[in-house]
Amino acid sequence: METTIRFAPIDVGRWFVWGATALLFAVLPLVFSSGFAITLLSQMGIMVIFALSYNMIFGQGGMLSFGHAVYSGLGAFFAIHALNWIGSGQLWLPVSLVPLVPLVGGVFGAVFGVVFGYVTTKKAGTPFAMITLGIGEMVFSASLMFPAFFGGEGGISSNRVVGEPFLGITFGPGLQVYYLIAAWCFACMVAMFAFTHTPLGRIANAVRDNPERAEFIGYNPQRVRFFVLVVSAFFAGIAGGLSAINFEIVTAENVSAIRSGGVLLATFIGGTMFFFGPILGAVVFVFFAVALSDYTKAWQFYLGVFFVAMVMFAPGGVASLILTNLRVMKHRLFGRLRDPYAGVLLSGLVLLAGVVMVVEMSYHLTLNFAAGSRMRLFGFEVDSAAPGIWLLALGVLAAGALGFEVMRRRFAREWGAVQAEIEERSRREAGV
Repeated sequence: METTIRFAPIDVGRWFVWGATALLFAVLPLVFSSGFAITLLSQMGIMVIFALSYNMIFGQGGMLSFGHAVYSGLGAFFAIHALNWIGSGQLWLPVSLVPLVPLVGGVFGAVFGVVFGYVTTKKAGTPFAMITLGIGEMVFSASLMFPAFFGGEGGISSNRVVGEPFLGITFGPGLQVYYLIAAWCFACMVAMFAFTHTPLGRIANAVRDNPERAEFIGYNPQRVRFFVLVVSAFFAGIAGGLSAINFEIVTAENVSAIRSGGVLLATFIGGTMFFFGPILGAVVFVFFAVALSDYTKAWQFYLGVFFVAMVMFAPGGVASLILTNLRVMKHRLFGRLRDPYAGVLLSGLVLLAGVVMVVEMSYHLTLNFAAGSRMRLFGFEVDSAAPGIWLLALGVLAAGALGFEVMRRRFAREWGAVQAEIEERSRREAGV
C-alpha cells in the first residue's frame, strides 16, 4: 500500500513580505545614515519587540495589563548585570557571544512571568488589570529600596564594548548596535508571528472571545492565560536586554508605570487586532517620544491628542485604516473618497496649525517666561504675550475646527455609501 506524502503549499506572498522586511531592515541605515536616524531606528526596533510582546496578552489574550514594563525592565537589569560581569571578567565570554546577552533578559523576563503570572492570571478583566498595576508599583518601589541590585535612583550603567573585537565588531558604533537590534527584532517578529498560528495562540483567541465556551470544550482559561503571559514576558525581557545594550544604563524608569502606559499607547495606536498593528504603533510612538521631543516640550500633549483622535475616529488603529482603505481600492471605489479625503486633510492641517500655535505659546509663557515672551513659531519670531497673535491663533483654531467638522461629516456620508456598495457587491458575488 503506497503512502502519499503531501506538503503544504508554499505561501509566496508571506515569504515575499518577510523577505521585504529583512531587506528593509538592512537598507534603512544606508538611506537614513545620520547618527540621530540610527538612534531613532534602534529605539524603534526595541519598541517593536516590546509592543508585539504586549499585544500577545492584550490583543490575542484579551488581558489588559498596566504593568508589562515589569518584565522588560527586570530583564534589562539582569542583562546589564550580565554585561558588567562579562566586562569585569567574572563571566568570561568572547565579544562574539555578546549578541546573546538579550537572551539573559528574555530568560529572566520569563522567570518573573512565571512568578507574577501565577498570581495575575487567576483573574481576568478588570481584576487582572488592577493586579498588574499593583505589581508594577510594587516592583517600581523595590527598585528604589534595593540599590545593591537596582542601583537606586542612578540605576546601573555599563559598557557594551567588552573584550577583543570579533571580525572588527565591537558594538561601539551605533550602526553595529542597530544591526544587532534589527536582527533580534526580525527574529522575534517571526517567532511571535509563528506563535499566533500555534494551538496555544489559537486557543488564546478563544479564551479572549469566550472563556466559558473554551472551558466547556476542555481548556483551562487560567492556564492558557498563564502560558501566554510567560511567553509574552520572555519577549518583553529580550526587548529590555536590547535596551540595556543600546543605552548602556538601566534605571527605575524601565519598570515604571510610564513605560507600561507607553507600550499600551503604542499597541492601541497601531491596532491590537492585527499582527502588524503594534509595529506601526511602535514607530509612531517612538517618533513622538524621540523625534518630536527634540522640537517641542509639549510632545506628550500632542501624543495624547493623537491618541484621543485615534480612539474617536479610528478605534481599530492605524492598521485598520490601512486595511479598510485597501479594501476600498480593491473594489476600485477610492476615487469617490479622494475629494472628501483632501477636504479632511486640508481642514485638519489648519486645525493642527491652530492647536500648535495655542499650545506652543502657552508652554512658552508658562515654562520659559523667564527667557522673555519672544519665541520662534513656524520659523517666525513672535511675541507670545501679544493679544494680536493670540487672536490669530484662536481664529485659525476656530476656522480649522469648523472646517474639519464640516469635511468630516461629508467624508462620513461618502464613506458610508462606499461601504454599503462594497457590501452589496460582496452579496452579489456570493450569490446571496
